[in-house]
Amino acid sequence: MATSRESRARLERAKARLDRLDAYPRPVRLDGVRVLTVPWLFWLPYLRRFQGYALWKTILLRRPLAETSDDLLTHELCHVWQAQHRRWHQLWAWATTTYERNPYEVEARRAVAATRN
Repeated sequence: MATSRESRARLERAKARLDRLDAYPRPVRLDGVRVLTVPWLFWLPYLRRFQGYALWKTILLRRPLAETSDDLLTHELCHVWQAQHRRWHQLWAWATTTYERNPYEVEARRAVAATRN
């Protein structure tokens, strides 16, 4: 299990990547954001295809943080950022569009690609 210091350092690194973008008026805020490893959750049929999943202030991971790529953490933190600015629209988009065409999913993938070293 990752320590809170490890989690914080990894989140800070992902935040630094997202801070290079101007997708929203304010940078992503890390206050209250936590990272949990919950492999059993990814046994659920809908979640089986994912390695991570973001809720408003929580990033859920299939594998321990030490085994998680910076790209995945940045992707999931981007979803937290989106929720900080467009929470209800984000929920509506998840409910009404397919995963591949969801504008917030597309945006998170682009954010990772644009900030990859």
